[in-house]
Amino acid sequence: MAISTAHAPARDGPALGTGRVELVSLGSVRLESGVELDDVVAAYRHDGLPPPAPQALAVHALTGSADAAGDWWAPLIGPGLALDTERGGVLGVNLLGGNYGSTGPSSIDPATGRPFERSFPDVTVRDQARFLWLVADVLGIERIEVATGGSLGGMIALEVALERPDAVDVVVPIAAPASTGALAIAWNHIQLELVDRLGEDGMALARQLAMTTYRSEIDFDGRFGRDRGRDGRFAVVSYLDHQGEKLVERFDPDTYRVLARTIDSHDIGRGRGGVIPALRRLAASGTRLTGAGVVGDILYGPAQVLSLLEAARTAGVDTTYREIRSTKGHDAFLVEWDQLTAIIRDAVAGRSPQPSLVNVEAGAA
Repeated sequence: MAISTAHAPARDGPALGTGRVELVSLGSVRLESGVELDDVVAAYRHDGLPPPAPQALAVHALTGSADAAGDWWAPLIGPGLALDTERGGVLGVNLLGGNYGSTGPSSIDPATGRPFERSFPDVTVRDQARFLWLVADVLGIERIEVATGGSLGGMIALEVALERPDAVDVVVPIAAPASTGALAIAWNHIQLELVDRLGEDGMALARQLAMTTYRSEIDFDGRFGRDRGRDGRFAVVSYLDHQGEKLVERFDPDTYRVLARTIDSHDIGRGRGGVIPALRRLAASGTRLTGAGVVGDILYGPAQVLSLLEAARTAGVDTTYREIRSTKGHDAFLVEWDQLTAIIRDAVAGRSPQPSLVNVEAGAA
């Protein structure tokens, strides 16, 4: 089908297939905490064909946006690409509490007439999944062929599938575990303390700390080593300063706080009797699970992804493990386009992975 046929409304509602970021009103949203947010708005971008063509959901990570096709996953979304907009549609949504159009800390609280700022409530991964389904409902998307994302995006993709397993064909979490572990929570705690105590300066430092977990020792040694700049500082220090400054220019400390806490909340077994009983929901619906680990990822490495898949197999889920080989560490899900293309295409098609791209032994990397 021609891509031009995509520019159509969803059941006379918000537009699909526009290829630009749009806003949609959702009304009131009730969170797991019991807090109810009024006049909630979601920023979304939809590329490609509307339903009944197959629909994909691409979920962003901590500092991302709805603009998956135009920004952070652009090499994967479009005509003939891994998420093929000539075959179906691709939806990206800025998360609740986000910084790029959806209701969040910088939005006006209807109760006070002032920005929420630090009063914005905590939002769990499960809240985020329900928020994404609300957006899909308003857009007339009843079924998702593939839900995918990296890091926080992968955590939320898992919850999207667990919320409505009968409506998801395959879920592809990349560099994402069944639950956030103690070490990752510890790193987030330090980052949140910096933000709470120092505001924007603290967020810059939090970003610097986070970057040391997003990349690998091999990457840092290869790129920077012990090189120094003209000012005498180590090159890696200048790099980290630059990353902190860039985030301050485009992000909000209160948003950083909300979404970091969202990561801490991640546990698919919570309230479901544990991880294996939770994953039985996918087995019962026939939802497939392809988990991708990244060699050298010190944040949510291959062992954590394999643990998720082992639990899924025990639960009876059709599972596949893929391993991304990269020097980039955790951030490989934003860099290794050829490997990501193969993983997503094979997952959607239900194909077995090529031997060169899979490693099924825990700790083999």
